Amino acid sequence: MSRKHDAIFDDVLSGLDGPESPRSDRESARFLKRSTTISDRLSGELEEKTLRWVDPAECRMWERHNRDYDLLNEENCRDLIDGIKAQGRQEFPAVVRPIDDPDYKYEVICGARRHFAVSWLRANNYQQFKYLIEARELSDEEAFRLADIENREREDISDYERAIDYADAIARYYGGKQKAMAERLEVSQSWLSRYLALASLPQQVVDAFPTIRDLRERHARDLKPLLARPATAEPVIAEALRIAAQQQTARNGRGAFVDPVEVMKRLRQAAEPPKVKPQRTVEETIHSRSVGERGITARKRGRKYQLEFDDSLSAESLRGAFDAFVKARYGKS
Repeated sequence: MSRKHDAIFDDVLSGLDGPESPRSDRESARFLKRSTTISDRLSGELEEKTLRWVDPAECRMWERHNRDYDLLNEENCRDLIDGIKAQGRQEFPAVVRPIDDPDYKYEVICGARRHFAVSWLRANNYQQFKYLIEARELSDEEAFRLADIENREREDISDYERAIDYADAIARYYGGKQKAMAERLEVSQSWLSRYLALASLPQQVVDAFPTIRDLRERHARDLKPLLARPATAEPVIAEALRIAAQQQTARNGRGAFVDPVEVMKRLRQAAEPPKVKPQRTVEETIHSRSVGERGITARKRGRKYQLEFDDSLSAESLRGAFDAFVKARYGKS
């Protein structure tokens, strides 16, 4: 037993065999607290963890981290940056694991945003801040599940980032078996299948959205039946390519982005068959003053007649041809 533990036991046990001496309220509370702590330790209800304050430069992101670190910036980490400044330190430790790398001591399993926030502060005249970590020995599958549990309900990690992580994990850790993965994650198979469907979207469709953060699980649900049939998949992909070109132009600083609602509207419309206007039946008759003489041509479109005649037709021939039209139309001379 360590000297520290010896001291705790000595403090607790001292005086138990001797005469009881008066204690202040503060001393009694201190004694009770230590007694409870020892009891918890002995019963296994209390677990001690070792936390360290380190330079974030000593940590790299795990290559299969479910957050795209490159998408983190001052704006989307502003709440965390301000929180650390206000508290004077990072409140919750990141989970890391030791690695054998000459350039880094740890890789981050959970805590990418905290890593960015502390790194940003240190790079902007706040060198006093360090990165609070808890180092654990974890297998890759354990690291995946731990990261998933921490980030599953977070809104600052996109559906698509999560979906790509699941698609990689099902092949890497679970032999492609969706049921096995769902059981390990303690989620339903239907819930998991929706994210796997999102991860399987064609890259052309992914590129049609302003960023991957705008791509949601519900979008994959809406597009899945359209992409399942060649007759609708081809025009959808073609339209996605056109939209992606517009998005890239916007990224280059020219023009506005196509927002996700408009993206989905255009993709759905691309899958619809072209609307063909019904052709009106045209009835055409020729009327003249006498057989063999030029006259007028009458074309009926719907409820309207269109009369055509040569501008060289004489007045007498035109009158006669018109009379013939009226007689044919109304049965009168």
